[in-house]
Amino acid sequence: MIVDAVTARWAGALYGLAAKQGVLSTVVADVERLGVEFARPEVRRVLQNPRIDAATRRGAVAACLRGAHVLTQNFVGLALDRGREEVLVGLSAAFRRRILLDAGQVEGFVETARPIDPADLARVASDFGRLLGQKLILKNRVVPELIGGARVIAGNRMLDGSVSGRLEGLRRRLQEVQLPG
Repeated sequence: MIVDAVTARWAGALYGLAAKQGVLSTVVADVERLGVEFARPEVRRVLQNPRIDAATRRGAVAACLRGAHVLTQNFVGLALDRGREEVLVGLSAAFRRRILLDAGQVEGFVETARPIDPADLARVASDFGRLLGQKLILKNRVVPELIGGARVIAGNRMLDGSVSGRLEGLRRRLQEVQLPG
């Protein structure tokens, strides 16, 4: 999931406060539980519908917050007060990215035209991780349009070694060539 800059900042603030207060593991568990709840279509529909009044939205979220740490409850309340419901929807993914960042890890994908075996996936993660200077956690995504080769997407970087990517690069270079006139 793509995490926008606002959600990343809000998640970073909650993460920092939780770490400072020594309740990070509790808040992480709360955020994971909220992520599951906010992914449910009926909750998301209420949370993101601007025509639904704030009290109804708070009521829907209150059920999800039962048993949560006070820091998590205050954070969710502040997000609702500021009209930042989109932050709540993306909070779980942003928190996961932050946890991985602190561990020196990055999640990503290896896109291939056909599935690859786990040994090849681990080799790609190791090789590309060395280039990035981080440990990669990669998943394979099958994209038949690539024709062959692979495309690695991790963090905000992409390495395209696919046949379709190389053909696209060749097409662009050919279009830039000045023909004698």
